[in-house]
Amino acid sequence: MEKILITLFILILIALILNLPFGYLRSTVRKFSLSWFLYIHIPIPVVILMRLWLGFSYKAIPLILIGSMTGQLLGGYFNKGRQL
Repeated sequence: MEKILITLFILILIALILNLPFGYLRSTVRKFSLSWFLYIHIPIPVVILMRLWLGFSYKAIPLILIGSMTGQLLGGYFNKGRQL
């Protein structure tokens, strides 16, 4: 059980780190543009493949989604902080 939780934590952390640069780039473009849409959705297939490769079911998706959203928001926050 402990190994599964550690693996899930690592997967969530990877999803967060993977989304940081995309959140940074997303905050530089116009909202709802094609680039904005792509910066949000490009990391998704990678995260899905990692989830399947590690053997997690669909029940892990909400936690991974929280990690991905946090990465997007932190990336945007880092860009906004750089502009001040």
